[in-house]
Amino acid sequence: MKKLFTTLLLLATTVAVHAGKKSAADYVNPLIGTAWEGEGGTAPFVGRPFMMTNFLPQTRQNKMGSMAYVYEDKEIIGFMASHQPTVWMGDYGYVSLMPQTGGEIKYLPEERGLAFDHADEKSTPYYYSVKMKTPQGKLLKGEMTAASRAAIMRFTFPKKEKVQNIIVQGINLNPALADWANDYGPRIEKIHGYIHVDTVNNEIWGYNPDRQSSQISPDLPNFKGFFVIKFNRPIKGVMTWDNNEVYPEKPRHKGTRMGAAVSFDNRSDVVEARIGTSFISVEQARENLEREIGSKPFREVMAETRDAWNDKLAKIEPSGIDDNTKAIFYTAMYHCYLFPREFSEYGRYYSAFDDKVHEGFSYNDYSLWDTFRAYHPLMTILEPELTGNWITSLLQMYKEGGWLPMWPNPGYTNIMVGTHADAVIADAFMKGIRNYDTELAYEAVRKDAMVPPDCDTQRRYGDRDRWTAYEARAGASYYHSLGYIPDDRTAESVSRTLEYAYDDWCVAQMARELGHDEDYARLMDMSKNYRNIYNREKGFMLPRKYSGEWIDLDDHNRTGLTEGSKWTYLFCAMHDIPGLIDLMGGNEAFTAKLDRNFEEGHYRHDNEPGHHYIYLYDWCGQPKKAQELVRHHTRVNYPNSPVVNGNDDCGQMSAWYIFSVMGFYPVAPASNTFAVGAPQYPEIRVKAGADGHTLTIRADGLSENSRYVAGIEIDGVAHNGNFLSWDDISNAREIVFRMTD
Repeated sequence: MKKLFTTLLLLATTVAVHAGKKSAADYVNPLIGTAWEGEGGTAPFVGRPFMMTNFLPQTRQNKMGSMAYVYEDKEIIGFMASHQPTVWMGDYGYVSLMPQTGGEIKYLPEERGLAFDHADEKSTPYYYSVKMKTPQGKLLKGEMTAASRAAIMRFTFPKKEKVQNIIVQGINLNPALADWANDYGPRIEKIHGYIHVDTVNNEIWGYNPDRQSSQISPDLPNFKGFFVIKFNRPIKGVMTWDNNEVYPEKPRHKGTRMGAAVSFDNRSDVVEARIGTSFISVEQARENLEREIGSKPFREVMAETRDAWNDKLAKIEPSGIDDNTKAIFYTAMYHCYLFPREFSEYGRYYSAFDDKVHEGFSYNDYSLWDTFRAYHPLMTILEPELTGNWITSLLQMYKEGGWLPMWPNPGYTNIMVGTHADAVIADAFMKGIRNYDTELAYEAVRKDAMVPPDCDTQRRYGDRDRWTAYEARAGASYYHSLGYIPDDRTAESVSRTLEYAYDDWCVAQMARELGHDEDYARLMDMSKNYRNIYNREKGFMLPRKYSGEWIDLDDHNRTGLTEGSKWTYLFCAMHDIPGLIDLMGGNEAFTAKLDRNFEEGHYRHDNEPGHHYIYLYDWCGQPKKAQELVRHHTRVNYPNSPVVNGNDDCGQMSAWYIFSVMGFYPVAPASNTFAVGAPQYPEIRVKAGADGHTLTIRADGLSENSRYVAGIEIDGVAHNGNFLSWDDISNAREIVFRMTD
């Protein structure tokens, strides 16, 4: 009976897709943000929500600074099992496959590419296909569907093609890349992949120890990305290769830029490869493959993954919008359900923080500098239990490595500034999400706030410096003694001072709730340190030297700043907006400065530090301006196009959009306060909280002219002011915005 039900469900899903009945997953356009122009940094990943391994087409050799798929590229060079989360972080433990026809085998990625046209490409979260042109002008079709740790790749060769080859690349350390030496340096002799072709069982297995961010991370001698690839047809020929060397009939090899090539006869046009991945062992990769895919037909796996996406995308259901807007909205939701990635494998996980295998569950690739702002607050609404599990994973990293991570990839890296795991934990804690060890959580965030890193005064900690030690709050020794970070001692001093002050405030909220009164008083005092870098004469947050001397900046000088100008960081004390307004001379002066920020083109929506700036008008009595800007930026920065404005950064850009079309935004996570903007859809239904109740958000009278909020009602009761509380949002069943012109 169960088998019959599964068959009928699969048939119904297949019929629905072909009949044009779109589900939420069918509106997703994974090609949004994949263009190099605009640096969207996304990729057309195939697999389940929070997939451990991202399966995608490959158009170039990826590295830190470039994704494996870039929309402007003209050739496919592989079909990849990747772990690169975003454009400015590295891949690790990857493997790729590429079909090939013709006589001489082209195994290197720069030689094996096949031309394709985007018109011959179909991309969804659960299925990808593309038709590629062989050197003989025929069409070769590549397809894939996937679960979380396993995938099926299917290649349909031209009819009666005499040569059917599959190239497998197990590792790609390429000295031709300009920054290769800087990326790997002296560690190259330690990085050797292994590949083994088993013609008896028609499979290829091996491992890849490469971590593209290894130069900014500690050594991990035991790290490997394991893979097993099972083919549906007998392997007839085999060779291995390494750089420019070819080894005919050699079934196994170890090297730095190498792989294997296998050939099949032409009794069938289709070669199917089933791939399992693991960070634990080859045996675990086999188990993952069997658990997730086994012998299931391609379409059954595709239908199951489609259902998994529809289940998550149904967490928020918009109404009254056209198909183009649905594509934008559901793609934003898709990007919010990719990271942090699952890192455990059915009860066990490899830890990149002590280089060992542990019992339990784990997640990884947290883009914390970006995602603490809107992504994680959104998930406290949609996925409260999962939020607690993510915090448990962060606390495991703390126990295994000694500190909470800044940007795990998959182990410690000193990417970006601030210790924003503090904000993620404090925000969840203050909302009552506590399915983790709260005392351990406080111990971890308190260490961030109170304990400087080793040799703190001996290192400058420049962006992406080679690994020496974990950075944590670099310059904290000066921050504690001077009340700011001196730019002649520690890099990115302005950004660090501002972000440490906010993180101190977050930790203070936990200290107060847990009864640590002395900590609370000290942390709240430190949270005011942002005032020590505000230069009243110049009207900006500016760098200072150890002596106290100011360093002036023009619009092009970015000394002391992280990815931005002096305008980018002017309004970054998000935890104390009233204090910031007072510091800048009151409401009128503050509003004038905000106006200049937007009117003179200083606002950069393509980077995260300013994501809350629009909503600051609520604090100075100008909500209309916020509402106008929300309308503008939800439209101009979020097209249904490969070209977008700015890197999505593991869901942060997308989460900003989702909050903003709902009509409110978490300016200071851990405050339990949301600034009101203006809803952009007539109605949105949100499955919120642990009980999954439905919150309906309506914009009565919304039109092109009626885009301002005249009033708000929560469950039929009038609500005053420009702010909503966590209790308002988490307890309400209906929030109605009365719109006016």
